[in-house]
Amino acid sequence: MKKTRPLTVYILIAMVLGILVGYACHETFPEKAITSDISAHISIVTDVFLRLIKMIISLLVFSTLTVGIAHMGDGKTAGRIGAKALCWFVIASLVSLALGMVLSNMFQLGTNLGLPLPDVGAATNLKTASFTLKDFVTHLVPKSPIEAMANNEILQVLVFSIFFGGALAGLGEAGKTLTNVVDQLAQVMLRITGAIMTMAPLAVFAAMASVVTTQGLGVLATFAKFMGGFYLGLFCLWALLIGAGFCVLGPRVFKLVGLIREPFLLAFSTASSEAAYPKLLLALDQFGVQRKISSFVLPMGYSFNLDGSMMYCTFAVLFIAQAYGIDLPIGTQITMLLLLMLTSKGMAGVPRASLVVIAATLNHFHIPEAGLLLLMGIDQFLDMGRSATNAVGNAIATAVVAKWEGGLATEDEAARQHAAAQQADPQWNEAQAARQAA
Repeated sequence: MKKTRPLTVYILIAMVLGILVGYACHETFPEKAITSDISAHISIVTDVFLRLIKMIISLLVFSTLTVGIAHMGDGKTAGRIGAKALCWFVIASLVSLALGMVLSNMFQLGTNLGLPLPDVGAATNLKTASFTLKDFVTHLVPKSPIEAMANNEILQVLVFSIFFGGALAGLGEAGKTLTNVVDQLAQVMLRITGAIMTMAPLAVFAAMASVVTTQGLGVLATFAKFMGGFYLGLFCLWALLIGAGFCVLGPRVFKLVGLIREPFLLAFSTASSEAAYPKLLLALDQFGVQRKISSFVLPMGYSFNLDGSMMYCTFAVLFIAQAYGIDLPIGTQITMLLLLMLTSKGMAGVPRASLVVIAATLNHFHIPEAGLLLLMGIDQFLDMGRSATNAVGNAIATAVVAKWEGGLATEDEAARQHAAAQQADPQWNEAQAARQAA
């Protein structure tokens, strides 16, 4: 049988072609109005792809998480897994924020910028309602599960799923029929995911072509120092996350890194962590993580473990402060990190939500919000890195929690389970195996 190329190869080819086509359009049509119009039409493919992902994400999270909790059998197990996951998330978040603060102070990326600074009174058109603990806690609980799913409020869907799954587990034998129905819903969602992912390379091509058509490659040279510093910070963070995973998983962590290359590239090229969620779930299955654990921890990570986004927040706030010559004492910076730790929750799935969080933080510390205008031109390129980092952090966190819980199969067991899944559903799994094979 002819071997099918992995989806990763097509995504990489699409990225390169997208950059080339975008650059050609940018150079051929120098008028900004024309390039904006071309970009808007090209991005239709990406917009449709992301809307398709949003179409399934809430039902996928609800079904997989509900079944996972129902199979745990008791609330004590779910509470223990949740506590371990939150412990990892808090530590990883603090490390991300602290690393961003250290590197920003070390590199001083905003000093001697050589660019005209936006007027202090310039508007960014971002709504930045002040953060309160009351707002955060009340926002956790949905007024309606249907509304939460309609708005893709992952954190609220997670809360409802915990209640629903716990109630199903409490029904015992009487709840097995409904549990099987929800499990079948999860399988349907994963099949739809497979169909949607076939257009991933087209979405990646359109995403890259669209942003390069409007921005060109020149904007990268203008902000090369900031972008270089930020991506160096991301590399350091990846090394720390993989190193932490190595301490728990051993050399097998590198196998996990190989398995998540597709969702990593998908998150990077589309600048959407949400787009990578279904693929991450399948990669963790192949790695040997029990579905009842991955379907519980992964959605939590999407609300509480946004490592790349949080690092970006510290880089951006300190960059703007440095650009305007505002000195922030170390005590103030630590307070800022703690504030970002809270306000960053629930950013996943909300386009450019990190900009809103940054704007609110700037206001709180009396730093000109207009400084965000410096970064908006390159935010798409930065968003690509932080979205991919979020995917890496959540995959490692889920595998680590599974290891702690004894819910991680050995490599041989994982291979046998994967083979069994292929035999159970050859039409679905043959395509998956071909795409994910090294």
